[in-house]
Amino acid sequence: MPTMALAAGASTDTKLRDLWIEILSAIAPKLQRSQFITWFKDTAVLGLDAGTLVIGLPLPMFLSWHMEHYRALTLAVVQDIDPSVHQIVYKVDVGLKDNHERSVDILTLFPEPRRRKLPGRAEVMLAEGIVSKVLNPRYSFDNFVVGANNRLAQAASQSVAMQPGGKYNPLFLYGGVGLGKTHLLQATGNAILKQMPKATVVYTTTEDFTNQVIEAIQHQKMEQFRRRYRLVDVLIIDDVQFLARTERTQEEFFHTFNALYEDRKQIIISADRPPQELKLEDRLVSRFERGMIADVSEPDYETRIAILTEKASEYQIFLDMTVLQFIAEHATRSVRELEGILMQAVALYELEQRMPTVRGIAEIMRKLNKDPLVEEPPVGFESTPKRAPTFQDVIECVSRYYSVSVQDMIGASRVREILLPRQIAMFLGKKHLRVSFVRIGELFSGRDHTTVMNAVEKIDEKMQNDPQLLREVRAIEQELGVV
Repeated sequence: MPTMALAAGASTDTKLRDLWIEILSAIAPKLQRSQFITWFKDTAVLGLDAGTLVIGLPLPMFLSWHMEHYRALTLAVVQDIDPSVHQIVYKVDVGLKDNHERSVDILTLFPEPRRRKLPGRAEVMLAEGIVSKVLNPRYSFDNFVVGANNRLAQAASQSVAMQPGGKYNPLFLYGGVGLGKTHLLQATGNAILKQMPKATVVYTTTEDFTNQVIEAIQHQKMEQFRRRYRLVDVLIIDDVQFLARTERTQEEFFHTFNALYEDRKQIIISADRPPQELKLEDRLVSRFERGMIADVSEPDYETRIAILTEKASEYQIFLDMTVLQFIAEHATRSVRELEGILMQAVALYELEQRMPTVRGIAEIMRKLNKDPLVEEPPVGFESTPKRAPTFQDVIECVSRYYSVSVQDMIGASRVREILLPRQIAMFLGKKHLRVSFVRIGELFSGRDHTTVMNAVEKIDEKMQNDPQLLREVRAIEQELGVV
Protein backbone atom coordinates (compact mmCIF):
# COMPACT_ATOMS: atom_id res chain seq x y z
CA MET A 1 0.00 0.00 0.00
CA PRO A 2 1.44 3.44 -0.90
CA THR A 3 2.43 5.68 1.98
CA MET A 4 2.24 9.36 2.61
CA ALA A 5 5.97 9.61 3.18
CA LEU A 6 7.28 13.00 2.15
CA ALA A 7 10.65 13.82 0.66
CA ALA A 8 13.30 14.67 3.22
CA GLY A 9 14.66 18.19 2.95
CA ALA A 10 11.68 19.55 1.02
CA SER A 11 9.87 22.57 2.42
CA THR A 12 6.61 22.02 4.28
CA ASP A 13 4.64 23.83 1.55
CA THR A 14 6.20 21.63 -1.15
CA LYS A 15 5.46 18.47 0.85
CA LEU A 16 1.82 19.45 1.32
CA ARG A 17 1.49 20.39 -2.35
CA ASP A 18 2.92 17.05 -3.50
CA LEU A 19 0.62 15.26 -1.10
CA TRP A 20 -2.46 17.04 -2.46
CA ILE A 21 -1.48 16.25 -6.04
CA GLU A 22 -1.20 12.58 -5.09
CA ILE A 23 -4.65 12.69 -3.51
CA LEU A 24 -6.18 14.52 -6.49
CA SER A 25 -4.67 11.98 -8.87
CA ALA A 26 -6.60 9.26 -7.04
CA ILE A 27 -9.85 11.28 -6.87
CA ALA A 28 -9.91 12.40 -10.53
CA PRO A 29 -10.79 9.00 -12.10
CA LYS A 30 -13.71 8.60 -9.68
CA LEU A 31 -15.56 11.77 -10.79
CA GLN A 32 -16.83 13.30 -14.00
CA ARG A 33 -14.24 15.75 -15.29
CA SER A 34 -16.63 18.71 -15.03
CA GLN A 35 -17.31 17.93 -11.36
CA PHE A 36 -13.64 17.40 -10.59
CA ILE A 37 -12.56 20.68 -12.18
CA THR A 38 -15.45 22.65 -10.65
CA TRP A 39 -15.07 21.62 -7.03
CA PHE A 40 -11.34 20.90 -6.68
CA LYS A 41 -10.01 23.92 -8.58
CA ASP A 42 -7.87 26.27 -6.42
CA THR A 43 -7.87 23.85 -3.48
CA ALA A 44 -4.88 22.86 -1.36
CA VAL A 45 -3.72 20.91 1.67
CA LEU A 46 -3.02 23.48 4.37
CA GLY A 47 -1.81 21.15 7.09
CA LEU A 48 -1.37 17.60 8.34
CA ASP A 49 -1.03 16.99 12.06
CA ALA A 50 -1.86 14.13 14.40
CA GLY A 51 -4.02 12.30 11.88
CA THR A 52 -5.97 15.40 10.83
CA LEU A 53 -5.72 16.62 7.23
CA VAL A 54 -6.67 20.28 6.72
CA ILE A 55 -7.96 21.02 3.20
CA GLY A 56 -8.24 24.62 1.98
CA LEU A 57 -11.22 25.73 -0.12
CA PRO A 58 -11.22 29.02 -2.10
CA LEU A 59 -14.82 30.16 -1.49
CA PRO A 60 -17.39 29.82 1.30
CA MET A 61 -19.89 28.20 -1.05
CA PHE A 62 -17.47 25.24 -1.52
CA LEU A 63 -17.71 24.28 2.13
CA SER A 64 -21.19 22.75 2.33
CA TRP A 65 -20.77 21.11 -1.09
CA HIS A 66 -17.56 19.33 -0.10
CA MET A 67 -18.97 18.36 3.28
CA GLU A 68 -22.03 16.76 1.65
CA HIS A 69 -20.62 15.29 -1.55
CA TYR A 70 -16.85 14.77 -1.35
CA ARG A 71 -15.78 14.45 2.29
CA ALA A 72 -16.31 10.69 2.50
CA LEU A 73 -14.68 10.08 -0.89
CA THR A 74 -11.68 12.25 -0.05
CA LEU A 75 -11.18 10.61 3.35
CA ALA A 76 -11.37 7.14 1.79
CA VAL A 77 -8.74 8.08 -0.81
CA VAL A 78 -6.46 9.62 1.82
CA GLN A 79 -6.75 6.56 4.06
CA ASP A 80 -5.80 4.33 1.14
CA ILE A 81 -2.60 6.37 0.96
CA ASP A 82 -2.04 6.63 4.72
CA PRO A 83 -4.33 4.77 7.18
CA SER A 84 -3.11 6.97 10.06
CA VAL A 85 -5.27 9.88 8.85
CA HIS A 86 -8.57 9.64 10.69
CA GLN A 87 -10.33 12.90 9.84
CA ILE A 88 -10.55 15.75 7.33
CA VAL A 89 -11.11 19.36 8.31
CA TYR A 90 -12.05 22.00 5.73
CA LYS A 91 -10.95 25.62 5.97
CA VAL A 92 -12.12 28.44 3.68
CA ASP A 93 -9.20 30.59 2.52
CA VAL A 94 -10.16 33.10 -0.18
CA GLY A 95 -6.48 33.74 -0.80
CA LEU A 96 -6.28 30.39 -2.62
CA LYS A 97 -8.44 31.55 -5.55
CA ASP A 98 -6.34 31.75 -8.74
CA ASN A 99 -3.17 31.71 -6.63
CA HIS A 100 -1.17 28.81 -7.99
CA GLU A 101 1.77 29.48 -5.70
CA ARG A 102 -0.46 28.23 -2.87
CA SER A 103 -3.15 26.12 -4.59
CA VAL A 104 -2.85 23.44 -7.26
CA ASP A 105 -3.21 24.47 -10.92
CA ILE A 106 -5.61 21.65 -11.63
CA LEU A 107 -6.21 22.46 -15.31
CA THR A 108 -2.48 22.21 -16.05
CA LEU A 109 -1.89 19.09 -13.96
CA PHE A 110 -5.00 17.31 -15.28
CA PRO A 111 -5.38 18.48 -18.91
CA GLU A 112 -8.27 17.42 -21.09
CA PRO A 113 -7.29 14.88 -23.78
CA ARG A 114 -6.67 16.62 -27.10
CA ARG A 115 -8.48 15.77 -30.32
CA ARG A 116 -6.99 16.13 -33.78
CA LYS A 117 -8.71 18.95 -35.66
CA LEU A 118 -8.38 20.53 -39.07
CA PRO A 119 -6.50 23.84 -38.77
CA GLY A 120 -8.86 26.73 -38.08
CA ARG A 121 -11.99 24.56 -38.31
CA ALA A 122 -14.20 22.69 -35.86
CA GLU A 123 -13.82 19.57 -38.01
CA VAL A 124 -11.69 16.43 -38.09
CA MET A 125 -10.31 14.50 -41.04
CA LEU A 126 -11.19 10.80 -40.98
CA ALA A 127 -10.15 7.91 -43.22
CA GLU A 128 -10.25 8.33 -47.01
CA GLY A 129 -10.66 12.10 -46.82
CA ILE A 130 -14.01 12.04 -45.00
CA VAL A 131 -14.64 15.21 -42.99
CA SER A 132 -16.70 15.16 -39.79
CA LYS A 133 -17.60 17.81 -37.28
CA VAL A 134 -15.69 17.29 -34.06
CA LEU A 135 -17.79 15.56 -31.43
CA ASN A 136 -17.83 17.70 -28.30
CA PRO A 137 -16.38 15.57 -25.46
CA ARG A 138 -18.60 17.46 -22.98
CA TYR A 139 -21.65 15.74 -24.47
CA SER A 140 -22.05 12.39 -22.76
CA PHE A 141 -24.79 10.20 -21.34
CA ASP A 142 -23.41 10.83 -17.86
CA ASN A 143 -24.28 14.54 -17.93
CA PHE A 144 -27.51 14.22 -19.91
CA VAL A 145 -30.39 14.84 -17.52
CA VAL A 146 -33.15 12.27 -18.06
CA GLY A 147 -36.82 13.11 -17.49
CA ALA A 148 -40.23 12.06 -18.70
CA ASN A 149 -39.72 14.31 -21.76
CA ASN A 150 -36.70 12.43 -23.12
CA ARG A 151 -36.48 9.04 -21.39
CA LEU A 152 -37.31 6.96 -24.50
CA ALA A 153 -34.90 8.95 -26.70
CA GLN A 154 -32.10 8.56 -24.17
CA ALA A 155 -32.69 4.83 -23.71
CA ALA A 156 -32.77 4.25 -27.48
CA SER A 157 -29.56 6.26 -27.94
CA GLN A 158 -27.77 4.22 -25.27
CA SER A 159 -28.95 1.01 -26.90
CA VAL A 160 -27.55 2.17 -30.24
CA ALA A 161 -24.25 3.09 -28.58
CA MET A 162 -23.97 -0.44 -27.17
CA GLN A 163 -24.88 -2.16 -30.44
CA PRO A 164 -24.43 0.06 -33.53
CA GLY A 165 -26.26 -1.24 -36.58
CA GLY A 166 -28.58 -3.37 -34.44
CA LYS A 167 -32.34 -3.32 -34.05
CA TYR A 168 -32.64 0.49 -33.69
CA ASN A 169 -31.43 1.38 -37.17
CA PRO A 170 -32.03 4.06 -38.19
CA LEU A 171 -32.54 5.99 -34.94
CA PHE A 172 -34.71 9.06 -35.58
CA LEU A 173 -34.94 11.73 -32.86
CA TYR A 174 -37.25 14.70 -33.22
CA GLY A 175 -38.27 17.72 -31.19
CA GLY A 176 -38.14 21.50 -30.99
CA VAL A 177 -35.10 23.74 -30.81
CA GLY A 178 -32.91 23.63 -27.70
CA LEU A 179 -34.35 20.49 -26.09
CA GLY A 180 -31.26 18.26 -26.15
CA LYS A 181 -31.30 16.43 -29.48
CA THR A 182 -27.76 17.50 -30.37
CA HIS A 183 -26.54 16.44 -26.93
CA LEU A 184 -27.95 12.94 -27.48
CA LEU A 185 -26.54 12.69 -31.00
CA GLN A 186 -23.03 13.59 -29.90
CA ALA A 187 -23.22 11.56 -26.69
CA THR A 188 -24.08 8.51 -28.80
CA GLY A 189 -21.16 9.18 -31.14
CA ASN A 190 -18.76 9.65 -28.22
CA ALA A 191 -19.95 6.44 -26.55
CA ILE A 192 -19.48 4.44 -29.77
CA LEU A 193 -15.94 5.78 -30.22
CA LYS A 194 -15.11 4.97 -26.62
CA GLN A 195 -15.82 1.27 -27.12
CA MET A 196 -14.80 1.18 -30.81
CA PRO A 197 -11.88 3.66 -31.16
CA LYS A 198 -11.14 2.66 -34.75
CA ALA A 199 -14.73 3.12 -35.99
CA THR A 200 -15.36 5.81 -38.62
CA VAL A 201 -18.04 7.96 -37.00
CA VAL A 202 -19.21 10.94 -39.07
CA TYR A 203 -21.22 13.69 -37.43
CA THR A 204 -22.53 16.34 -39.79
CA THR A 205 -25.44 18.66 -40.45
CA THR A 206 -27.76 18.57 -43.43
CA GLU A 207 -26.32 21.92 -44.54
CA ASP A 208 -22.75 20.57 -44.59
CA PHE A 209 -23.85 17.39 -46.35
CA THR A 210 -25.59 19.49 -49.00
CA ASN A 211 -22.49 21.64 -49.45
CA GLN A 212 -20.38 18.53 -49.96
CA VAL A 213 -22.79 17.27 -52.61
CA ILE A 214 -22.70 20.62 -54.43
CA GLU A 215 -18.91 20.73 -54.30
CA ALA A 216 -18.65 17.16 -55.63
CA ILE A 217 -20.98 18.01 -58.54
CA GLN A 218 -19.04 21.17 -59.39
CA HIS A 219 -15.72 19.30 -59.47
CA GLN A 220 -17.17 16.20 -61.12
CA LYS A 221 -16.20 14.02 -58.13
CA MET A 222 -19.51 12.38 -57.30
CA GLU A 223 -18.03 8.88 -57.55
CA GLN A 224 -15.35 9.71 -54.98
CA PHE A 225 -18.01 11.30 -52.75
CA ARG A 226 -20.21 8.19 -52.88
CA ARG A 227 -17.27 5.88 -52.30
CA ARG A 228 -16.11 7.81 -49.24
CA TYR A 229 -19.49 7.71 -47.55
CA ARG A 230 -19.82 3.97 -48.15
CA LEU A 231 -16.82 3.50 -45.81
CA VAL A 232 -18.57 5.14 -42.85
CA ASP A 233 -19.42 2.95 -39.84
CA VAL A 234 -21.79 5.42 -38.19
CA LEU A 235 -23.46 8.39 -39.87
CA ILE A 236 -24.99 11.03 -37.58
CA ILE A 237 -26.83 13.79 -39.38
CA ASP A 238 -28.55 16.73 -37.68
CA ASP A 239 -31.57 18.77 -38.85
CA VAL A 240 -32.58 16.46 -41.67
CA GLN A 241 -35.70 18.58 -42.33
CA PHE A 242 -33.50 20.92 -44.39
CA LEU A 243 -33.06 18.21 -47.04
CA ALA A 244 -36.33 19.53 -48.46
CA ARG A 245 -34.45 22.44 -50.02
CA THR A 246 -32.83 20.41 -52.82
CA GLU A 247 -33.94 17.33 -54.75
CA ARG A 248 -30.40 16.34 -55.79
CA THR A 249 -29.20 16.19 -52.18
CA GLN A 250 -32.24 14.09 -51.26
CA GLU A 251 -31.35 11.67 -54.02
CA GLU A 252 -27.71 11.35 -52.90
CA PHE A 253 -28.73 10.97 -49.27
CA PHE A 254 -31.24 8.27 -50.26
CA HIS A 255 -28.54 6.21 -51.98
CA THR A 256 -26.06 6.77 -49.12
CA PHE A 257 -28.74 5.74 -46.62
CA ASN A 258 -29.53 2.56 -48.55
CA ALA A 259 -25.88 1.54 -48.89
CA LEU A 260 -25.14 2.02 -45.20
CA TYR A 261 -28.36 0.35 -44.10
CA GLU A 262 -27.75 -2.73 -46.24
CA ASP A 263 -24.21 -3.00 -44.78
CA ARG A 264 -25.71 -2.82 -41.26
CA LYS A 265 -23.96 0.49 -40.56
CA GLN A 266 -25.65 2.70 -37.99
CA ILE A 267 -27.60 5.81 -39.09
CA ILE A 268 -28.73 8.40 -36.55
CA ILE A 269 -30.94 11.29 -37.62
CA SER A 270 -32.54 14.30 -35.96
CA ALA A 271 -35.27 16.65 -37.12
CA ASP A 272 -37.68 19.21 -35.72
CA ARG A 273 -40.74 17.02 -36.42
CA PRO A 274 -41.64 13.33 -36.96
CA PRO A 275 -40.88 11.70 -40.35
CA GLN A 276 -44.46 11.80 -41.68
CA GLU A 277 -44.54 15.60 -41.26
CA LEU A 278 -41.32 16.23 -43.20
CA LYS A 279 -41.64 17.62 -46.72
CA LEU A 280 -39.34 15.00 -48.18
CA GLU A 281 -39.68 12.30 -50.81
CA ASP A 282 -41.91 9.44 -49.74
CA ARG A 283 -39.12 6.90 -50.24
CA LEU A 284 -36.92 8.76 -47.72
CA VAL A 285 -39.73 9.08 -45.17
CA SER A 286 -40.47 5.37 -45.46
CA ARG A 287 -36.79 4.57 -44.77
CA PHE A 288 -36.84 6.75 -41.64
CA GLU A 289 -39.96 4.99 -40.39
CA ARG A 290 -38.26 1.59 -40.58
CA GLY A 291 -36.29 2.25 -37.43
CA MET A 292 -36.77 3.65 -33.94
CA ILE A 293 -38.56 7.01 -33.67
CA ALA A 294 -38.39 8.92 -30.36
CA ASP A 295 -39.34 12.46 -29.46
CA VAL A 296 -37.59 14.96 -27.18
CA SER A 297 -40.16 17.36 -25.73
CA GLU A 298 -40.12 20.27 -23.29
CA PRO A 299 -38.71 19.32 -19.86
CA ASP A 300 -41.02 19.29 -16.85
CA TYR A 301 -40.32 21.25 -13.66
CA GLU A 302 -38.34 18.51 -11.91
CA THR A 303 -36.21 17.92 -15.00
CA ARG A 304 -35.54 21.66 -15.34
CA ILE A 305 -34.28 21.73 -11.74
CA ALA A 306 -32.00 18.76 -12.43
CA ILE A 307 -30.68 20.38 -15.62
CA LEU A 308 -29.91 23.64 -13.82
CA THR A 309 -28.09 21.80 -11.04
CA GLU A 310 -25.97 19.88 -13.54
CA LYS A 311 -25.17 22.97 -15.60
CA ALA A 312 -24.34 25.08 -12.54
CA SER A 313 -21.80 22.42 -11.60
CA GLU A 314 -20.29 22.54 -15.09
CA TYR A 315 -20.08 26.34 -14.95
CA GLN A 316 -18.28 26.09 -11.59
CA ILE A 317 -20.86 28.00 -9.57
CA PHE A 318 -22.97 26.93 -6.60
CA LEU A 319 -26.51 28.36 -6.58
CA ASP A 320 -28.99 28.29 -3.74
CA MET A 321 -31.97 26.00 -4.42
CA THR A 322 -34.41 28.94 -4.21
CA VAL A 323 -32.60 30.54 -7.15
CA LEU A 324 -32.74 27.34 -9.20
CA GLN A 325 -36.43 26.93 -8.41
CA PHE A 326 -37.14 30.49 -9.49
CA ILE A 327 -35.43 29.96 -12.86
CA ALA A 328 -37.18 26.61 -13.37
CA GLU A 329 -40.59 28.11 -12.65
CA HIS A 330 -40.22 30.87 -15.24
CA ALA A 331 -38.01 29.39 -18.00
CA THR A 332 -40.13 26.56 -19.35
CA ARG A 333 -39.64 26.40 -23.10
CA SER A 334 -36.28 24.72 -23.63
CA VAL A 335 -32.98 23.62 -22.17
CA ARG A 336 -31.31 26.38 -24.18
CA GLU A 337 -33.45 29.00 -22.45
CA LEU A 338 -32.46 27.61 -19.05
CA GLU A 339 -28.78 27.68 -20.01
CA GLY A 340 -29.05 31.23 -21.35
CA ILE A 341 -30.41 32.59 -18.07
CA LEU A 342 -27.90 30.54 -16.09
CA MET A 343 -25.01 31.86 -18.18
CA GLN A 344 -26.14 35.43 -17.45
CA ALA A 345 -26.05 34.56 -13.75
CA VAL A 346 -22.56 33.10 -14.14
CA ALA A 347 -21.41 36.29 -15.87
CA LEU A 348 -22.88 38.34 -13.02
CA TYR A 349 -20.89 36.27 -10.54
CA GLU A 350 -17.61 36.34 -12.48
CA LEU A 351 -17.70 40.06 -13.31
CA GLU A 352 -18.96 41.34 -9.97
CA GLN A 353 -18.04 38.47 -7.65
CA ARG A 354 -21.66 38.52 -6.51
CA MET A 355 -23.67 35.39 -5.84
CA PRO A 356 -26.87 35.33 -7.94
CA THR A 357 -30.04 35.85 -5.92
CA VAL A 358 -33.73 35.59 -6.83
CA ARG A 359 -33.90 39.36 -7.19
CA GLY A 360 -30.81 39.38 -9.40
CA ILE A 361 -32.18 36.59 -11.62
CA ALA A 362 -35.48 38.47 -11.95
CA GLU A 363 -33.54 41.50 -13.19
CA ILE A 364 -31.69 39.34 -15.71
CA MET A 365 -34.98 37.90 -16.99
CA ARG A 366 -36.47 41.38 -17.37
CA LYS A 367 -33.51 42.38 -19.53
CA LEU A 368 -34.08 39.26 -21.64
CA ASN A 369 -37.78 40.16 -22.01
CA LYS A 370 -38.75 37.21 -19.83
CA ASP A 371 -40.20 39.25 -16.95
CA PRO A 372 -41.32 36.77 -14.27
CA LEU A 373 -42.76 39.36 -11.92
CA VAL A 374 -46.30 40.68 -11.64
CA GLU A 375 -47.04 43.50 -14.04
CA GLU A 376 -47.16 47.07 -12.74
CA PRO A 377 -50.61 48.05 -11.47
CA PRO A 378 -52.68 50.27 -13.79
CA VAL A 379 -52.52 54.04 -13.42
CA GLY A 380 -54.76 55.28 -10.62
CA PHE A 381 -54.00 52.38 -8.27
CA GLU A 382 -51.33 52.50 -5.62
CA SER A 383 -48.91 49.61 -5.47
CA THR A 384 -48.33 47.82 -2.18
CA PRO A 385 -45.35 49.40 -0.43
CA LYS A 386 -42.30 47.20 0.07
CA ARG A 387 -42.13 45.47 3.44
CA ALA A 388 -39.13 46.45 5.54
CA PRO A 389 -36.79 43.52 6.26
CA THR A 390 -37.00 41.81 9.63
CA PHE A 391 -34.26 40.20 11.69
CA GLN A 392 -35.39 36.82 10.34
CA ASP A 393 -35.07 38.12 6.76
CA VAL A 394 -31.54 39.34 7.42
CA ILE A 395 -30.31 36.19 9.14
CA GLU A 396 -31.87 33.86 6.51
CA CYS A 397 -30.49 35.90 3.62
CA VAL A 398 -26.96 35.83 5.03
CA SER A 399 -27.38 32.12 5.79
CA ARG A 400 -28.30 31.33 2.17
CA TYR A 401 -25.52 33.48 0.75
CA TYR A 402 -22.73 31.88 2.76
CA SER A 403 -24.24 28.38 2.93
CA VAL A 404 -24.15 28.24 6.73
CA SER A 405 -27.04 27.34 9.02
CA VAL A 406 -29.07 29.93 10.90
CA GLN A 407 -28.55 27.98 14.13
CA ASP A 408 -24.77 28.14 13.77
CA MET A 409 -24.91 31.89 13.12
CA ILE A 410 -26.98 32.80 16.15
CA GLY A 411 -25.52 30.05 18.34
CA ALA A 412 -22.30 29.75 20.29
CA SER A 413 -20.12 28.30 17.50
CA ARG A 414 -16.79 30.10 17.04
CA VAL A 415 -15.72 28.29 13.87
CA ARG A 416 -14.03 30.79 11.54
CA GLU A 417 -16.40 29.99 8.67
CA ILE A 418 -19.29 31.17 10.87
CA LEU A 419 -17.72 34.36 12.27
CA LEU A 420 -17.79 36.46 9.09
CA PRO A 421 -21.46 35.69 8.21
CA ARG A 422 -22.43 36.36 11.84
CA GLN A 423 -20.64 39.73 11.84
CA ILE A 424 -22.23 40.69 8.52
CA ALA A 425 -25.68 39.80 9.86
CA MET A 426 -25.03 42.02 12.90
CA PHE A 427 -23.83 44.85 10.64
CA LEU A 428 -26.91 44.63 8.38
CA GLY A 429 -29.19 44.34 11.38
CA LYS A 430 -27.81 47.54 12.87
CA LYS A 431 -27.84 49.38 9.56
CA HIS A 432 -31.31 48.44 8.33
CA LEU A 433 -33.36 47.34 11.35
CA ARG A 434 -32.54 50.42 13.40
CA VAL A 435 -32.40 48.59 16.70
CA SER A 436 -29.93 48.99 19.52
CA PHE A 437 -26.70 47.05 19.95
CA VAL A 438 -28.20 45.55 23.09
CA ARG A 439 -31.24 44.23 21.20
CA ILE A 440 -29.10 42.75 18.42
CA GLY A 441 -26.96 41.03 21.04
CA GLU A 442 -30.10 39.50 22.53
CA LEU A 443 -31.16 38.22 19.12
CA PHE A 444 -27.77 36.54 18.75
CA SER A 445 -28.18 34.25 21.79
CA GLY A 446 -27.70 36.99 24.38
CA ARG A 447 -24.28 38.26 23.27
CA ASP A 448 -22.89 41.37 24.96
CA HIS A 449 -23.60 44.66 23.20
CA THR A 450 -19.84 45.37 22.96
CA THR A 451 -19.45 42.22 20.86
CA VAL A 452 -22.05 43.55 18.44
CA MET A 453 -20.39 47.00 18.37
CA ASN A 454 -17.02 45.46 17.56
CA ALA A 455 -18.54 43.29 14.80
CA VAL A 456 -20.31 46.26 13.17
CA GLU A 457 -17.20 48.44 13.31
CA LYS A 458 -15.02 45.64 11.96
CA ILE A 459 -17.26 45.01 8.93
CA ASP A 460 -17.71 48.74 8.26
CA GLU A 461 -13.93 49.26 8.32
CA LYS A 462 -13.14 46.12 6.33
CA MET A 463 -15.61 47.04 3.56
CA GLN A 464 -13.59 50.18 2.87
CA ASN A 465 -10.47 48.16 2.06
CA ASP A 466 -11.89 44.86 0.79
CA PRO A 467 -13.76 45.23 -2.55
CA GLN A 468 -14.88 41.60 -2.52
CA LEU A 469 -16.49 41.92 0.91
CA LEU A 470 -18.17 45.12 -0.25
CA ARG A 471 -19.66 43.28 -3.24
CA GLU A 472 -20.86 40.44 -1.04
CA VAL A 473 -22.62 42.80 1.37
CA ARG A 474 -24.18 44.73 -1.52
CA ALA A 475 -25.47 41.47 -3.02
CA ILE A 476 -27.14 40.55 0.27
CA GLU A 477 -28.63 44.03 0.55
CA GLN A 478 -29.99 43.72 -2.98
CA GLU A 479 -31.66 40.44 -2.08
CA LEU A 480 -33.16 42.07 1.00
CA GLY A 481 -34.50 44.86 -1.21
CA VAL A 482 -32.78 47.66 0.70
CA VAL A 483 -30.61 49.01 -2.15
